[in-house]
Amino acid sequence: MRIVALVPGGIGNQILFFPTLDHLQQSYPEAQIDVVVEPQAKGAYRVSKSVGEVLAFDFKDRNGMADWGNLLGVLRDREYDVAIYSDSASVTTAIRRWGIGFLLWLTGIPTRIGYAGSGVSIFFTNQVPLKTEQYVGDKYHDLLQGLEIYSPAPALAVRVPKSDIDWAETQQKKLGIANGYILIDSGVKDSGDGYPTKKWLQIIQDIQTRQPNLPIAAVQSAENRESVAELLQSFPTLKVISPEDIGKLAAIIASANLLLTTNSDRLSLAVAVGTYTISLLGGKDLKQVLPPSDRLRTIQSPTGAIADIAPQDVLEQIWK
Repeated sequence: MRIVALVPGGIGNQILFFPTLDHLQQSYPEAQIDVVVEPQAKGAYRVSKSVGEVLAFDFKDRNGMADWGNLLGVLRDREYDVAIYSDSASVTTAIRRWGIGFLLWLTGIPTRIGYAGSGVSIFFTNQVPLKTEQYVGDKYHDLLQGLEIYSPAPALAVRVPKSDIDWAETQQKKLGIANGYILIDSGVKDSGDGYPTKKWLQIIQDIQTRQPNLPIAAVQSAENRESVAELLQSFPTLKVISPEDIGKLAAIIASANLLLTTNSDRLSLAVAVGTYTISLLGGKDLKQVLPPSDRLRTIQSPTGAIADIAPQDVLEQIWK
């Protein structure tokens, strides 16, 4: 059997789709499972356990006839038996959803699965109920009802390549980290997920006072480089780790005793690798995209702005 899943959205959406893909692989162990995702989300599949080929298509771009024709040709050439389309509402516009549904119909794939009432359901051979209020991972998993799979979804999990685990261990040795550490994901300065440097420093100082031998590290990316530089200026013993891809990021998170983050995508990785995590959340209700975990604690801003969360509230959760 050959199965293809079309999954619009960013890296976070892909990670939340992993349990659905894993359950598919468990149910059809001989199946070839491919995905079609947006170019910027392809990196997520470095840590997927169940996917063969990752194909790129920009669902949100102004695609011309040549782009649609190329995708149609790719899907037809691979002679898939099953197509699953995960979009239900807002990730793409209604016109583009209709176009993708029509394209799937043109492929001639015998079994086409999608949500009932999604605006493109007329193109699906197997429709499943859409329950918009539930956790996104469970909503994705409902699509397997189109293959008569009704058992619960497996836990969110990833497979970190050994090369990435080795890289993380090498980084820790270089930084003199031997027995665990606290990892800070500071967020992007002056953005919706940024947290003021002076408040991070209050948290760091309290940790250092209580646990002077516990290293504190910051994960650095191109987006938050300025925030990390400010932390380093005031706290020069801060360890800085710069993972180049999601596999190395997952390995670094897995090695930490605790992750402090303002980024919802990091939450999914942390839950998947089993790291205790405290997340600072703004005004947006993220309950539907937060994976269930007894190792995840969230702190909601009283004003809707992450910057207004008091350091004492974060420390209270840390020392619990």
